[in-house]
Amino acid sequence: MLSPLSSIYAKISDLRNARFDSGKSKSFDLGARTISVGNITAGGTGKTPLVILICEKLAGRGKRVCVLTRGYGRSDPKKRVLVSDGKGPLVDARTGGDEPVEMARRLGGTAIIVADPNRVAAAKWAKEKFGVNAFVLDDAFQHRRAKRDVDIVCIDAMNAFGGGRMLPAGRLREPLTGLRRASAIVLTRADLAQNIDDIKAEIVRYNSSCPIFTSSNRMVEMTLVSKFLLSRDRSEAADTNIDYARLANTSAFAFCALGNPDSFFGQLRRDNFEVAGTESFADHHAYSQNDIASVTKKARDSGAGYLLTTAKDAVKLSGIEFEIPCFVLKTKLVIDDDVGFSALL
Repeated sequence: MLSPLSSIYAKISDLRNARFDSGKSKSFDLGARTISVGNITAGGTGKTPLVILICEKLAGRGKRVCVLTRGYGRSDPKKRVLVSDGKGPLVDARTGGDEPVEMARRLGGTAIIVADPNRVAAAKWAKEKFGVNAFVLDDAFQHRRAKRDVDIVCIDAMNAFGGGRMLPAGRLREPLTGLRRASAIVLTRADLAQNIDDIKAEIVRYNSSCPIFTSSNRMVEMTLVSKFLLSRDRSEAADTNIDYARLANTSAFAFCALGNPDSFFGQLRRDNFEVAGTESFADHHAYSQNDIASVTKKARDSGAGYLLTTAKDAVKLSGIEFEIPCFVLKTKLVIDDDVGFSALL
């Protein structure tokens, strides 16, 4: 039943791309070096850690960096929101979107972040207001109105091509022929997959000239949610009365609301966490006190002594009370050929 709809979706995508390829639909130069990070499938592919890494590299070269993002899941998706002025988050996740606010907390003084569906107009505004001289487009492989100097596609090695079928039957946003536009491809979560060579061979069928990088997430810090939320959010005080010696002898209960929750749970297993149980919510889920109460009950029933979640989830936990300690697992993206990747930017 869904296959005919997928066929229609593919034709629409092809027609739209053909209009940009022929010049009938116009792309606009943003007036500064522009790097796009996107994907060819729906759902979580690990774009956010890559955006963060790119911003850090550009800022390290003295660039005034601005992330332009749609800000999926925010309360008013048509409104322009300044998520960060380059000093940390200015809004909450409901207003700015969970991923933009996560980036704002992780990047701190490294990048301006603007959520706006019209990224061309947002770029002009950001240049005038902040003197931006480098843009990073978040989730923009299909957003072709904005010209880009580098077009990076993230492919989740755990589910590379979404079953090979277009939406809504599968997870492909456009046919795999779209990979021909890519300047580079980054295979995310490569350490959790078994068929990297097969994935690379399939990519080469559509684009034999672009470099293919592999990457993995590495844990850099585990911190209490309350401490994670301290920057520009004093609504929660850091809990300093944690008996860490006792926690060291207990297991964790992990929860998240990601496009690919197994990537988080798999990382915990790889990093040798003792996990008593897990709970996943729909991607971009907005947490309530009842949600956390339910998670806490399941954690206690499983014998877990503490909770583990991600930075993307943590930005939606402000004002939530916890009966047992909840920690945020902060990670960074590690690329196999960091020198080669940096040279692209």
